Amino acid sequence: MVSLNVGSVIGEFRLYIQDGQTLRAFCERAASSHVLAVDTEFLREKSYYPKLCLIQLGTHDETAAIDPFAIQDLSPICALFEDERITKIFHACSQDLEVISHAMGCRCAPLFDTQVAAAFLGLRQQVSYGTLVEAYEHVHLPKAESLTDWSLRPLDEQQLAYAEDDVRYLPRIYDAMIAELVAKDRLSWVLPEMEHLSDDIATLREPRAAFLRMKRVTSLTRRQLGVAREVCAWREQLAARRDVPRKRILSDEVCLEICKRVPTGEQALRRIRQTEQLGSRDAAAICAAVEKALALPLDELPRLEHHDRPTQEQESIIDLMYALLRVISARTGIAVQVIATRDDLLEFIQSKETSRLATSWRYEVAGRYLERLLSGEIGLTVKGSTIELL
Repeated sequence: MVSLNVGSVIGEFRLYIQDGQTLRAFCERAASSHVLAVDTEFLREKSYYPKLCLIQLGTHDETAAIDPFAIQDLSPICALFEDERITKIFHACSQDLEVISHAMGCRCAPLFDTQVAAAFLGLRQQVSYGTLVEAYEHVHLPKAESLTDWSLRPLDEQQLAYAEDDVRYLPRIYDAMIAELVAKDRLSWVLPEMEHLSDDIATLREPRAAFLRMKRVTSLTRRQLGVAREVCAWREQLAARRDVPRKRILSDEVCLEICKRVPTGEQALRRIRQTEQLGSRDAAAICAAVEKALALPLDELPRLEHHDRPTQEQESIIDLMYALLRVISARTGIAVQVIATRDDLLEFIQSKETSRLATSWRYEVAGRYLERLLSGEIGLTVKGSTIELL
């Protein structure tokens, strides 16, 4: 199949690539760029693994939508992703990195996530891509294709334009963000926040860690957590083997009930609603997982990191500290949640030495002011409709 030039926008070439030769030529050109914008379109509603349907790449000069259904050898793209001379730019990268890791077997490094950077530059945490483009490019992006089934072919020009818009503006936004971060002397604050992004993907599919993502897992005892770990690991492995969503195997609600009732036989298991769809083999496997967890010695059971509940007095102090954070956020343009959470504030009260507010940029931005607030050196007051430092 041949590639189609489906038009140009604001001086950039836009390509739809459906053959290996054109892909290699594009990647050779992209290899000379110091940045590469990346986005993917995928489906996962009916499967465990995300199904890669389209890859969008962009430099300052051109953008391309690459059809992974038509091209078997995607190694030229992997070479770009793994080239450490090229910064890969994403917006909210976690799902894209997961798709790339599974479908292409490669790792992207180094990374720059514009959503992370935006939280240091006056935009709210987890700002949408559309809002970011409006802020930096003064362009309003359409949302007409947000529910498109990207696995269907052929893709029309409107779909391709929508897809490529997701990378078209990122190189220029990256340039602007880097300039702002340097001007504000914050680049050294942001880059460490990017380093762990790709590392998180490696543990995302670890079956024995799956219980940590189960709803209401914090309500369980240590013994029940042991059951959760074994049952969720079984569910994760079976969902992966059948390539179906984990909730098709067993919902979180049913998993939680199993953890609380700890059924060791099929008859007891069947007393739990929504287990009727389980076959005898699956029911037996769940009971075996429960028995395995019940047989574990105490020191082998999982333990969640529980934050101490603040006292009523500490709650009031944390409220005051959080108000100070909001003042600092308004002054610096750094999102409150990026600076610290309420758990961070409690830790700062209880054990300042181990708090992340006592080190690096967080201490300079907020920690030293929190120290002065707690010692009574500074205070807060209301002027008009705003809170200000005394």
